[in-house]
Amino acid sequence: MAAAATVASSLPPIPGTRSRNSSFFSPTSVATTSSTCSSCRKVGLRMPCSAMVQQAVQGAPAAYAKEMERLSAKESLLLAFKDAGGFEALVTGKLTEVQQIDVNERITGLERLNPTPRPTTSPYLEGRWNFEWFGAGSPGLFAARLLFQRFPSDLANFSNMDVVIKEGKARATANMKLLYSIESTVTLSSQLTVEGPLRMKEEYIEGILETPKVIEEAVPEQLKGVLGQAISTVQQLPVPIRDLIAGGLRIPLTGTFQRLFLISYLDEEILIMRDAAGVPEVLTRLEAPALAIPEVVSEYES
Repeated sequence: MAAAATVASSLPPIPGTRSRNSSFFSPTSVATTSSTCSSCRKVGLRMPCSAMVQQAVQGAPAAYAKEMERLSAKESLLLAFKDAGGFEALVTGKLTEVQQIDVNERITGLERLNPTPRPTTSPYLEGRWNFEWFGAGSPGLFAARLLFQRFPSDLANFSNMDVVIKEGKARATANMKLLYSIESTVTLSSQLTVEGPLRMKEEYIEGILETPKVIEEAVPEQLKGVLGQAISTVQQLPVPIRDLIAGGLRIPLTGTFQRLFLISYLDEEILIMRDAAGVPEVLTRLEAPALAIPEVVSEYES
C-alpha cells in the first residue's frame, strides 16, 4: 500500500481535474476558452496559453489608447490652424515662422496615426472638402497670394477654397468677393487616377471663370451709377455673346497640366495630401457623399 501511494503521488494530475497541487482548470472553465496555443495542443492540454491571455487583455487598452492619441492629435491640429489665424492669415502671408513650424509639426504627428491603410480607394475620400492649409510652394497658396498682391484687401476678399471629389473626378472652387458686393468664382476640374494605395495622379481638364454675381444691396452708393451702366451695356449685346458671357469663360486644360500626390492621412473628417515635393495640403470635410460607397480595390496604373 505504501508503494502504491508513492507511485500515485508521483503521477501528474489528470487533465480535467483539479488537485490540491494543480493549477489546471475544470472542464467547465475550459469550455469557456475559445482557443489554445499550438504548443499546448501538442501536449494535449485543454487550457489557454498565458501569452494569449495576456495579449487579449492588453490588446483592447492599447487600441483604445492609440485612438485617443489620434483624436487628440486631430484636435491639436485644428486648434493650431485657429491660433495661426486661419485661411485668411495663410493666404495673406501673415503667418510667423513659429506658427508655420507648429502647424507642420502637428501635421506630421497626425500623419503617423493614419487609420486608413488604402486611402486612394476608401469611401471616405469622396465628398466636399474645405482647404485649411497650403504648405510653402503649393500652387493654391501661390495663386491666392498673387491675388492679394494685385488687389488691396479692402477691394478683394478671397473667402474660401473647396473641392468636391466624386467618382474619380475633382472640382475645385475658389470664391472671391470684390468691393464686398461682386462675387466671382473660379472653378478647376480634374481627373483623378489611382496609382497605388497612397498615390494618385491628377490631370486638369478645364478651368472656368464664372460670370460675376452682383449683390445690389451691398454696392456702395458711389459705384451704383457705374454698375448700372455696365449692366445696361451687357444687355444690349447680341444674344449669342450674352449667352457666352453668362456661361462664363471656359479654358480647356486637357493635356496641359498634371501632378502626382500622396494621401498621407484620411479619416471621416480630415484629408492630408503631399505633392511630389512633399508639400502638405490639409482639408476638412464640409459634406459627406449622399450615399456611402463601398470600398473598391481596383488595379493600380503603373
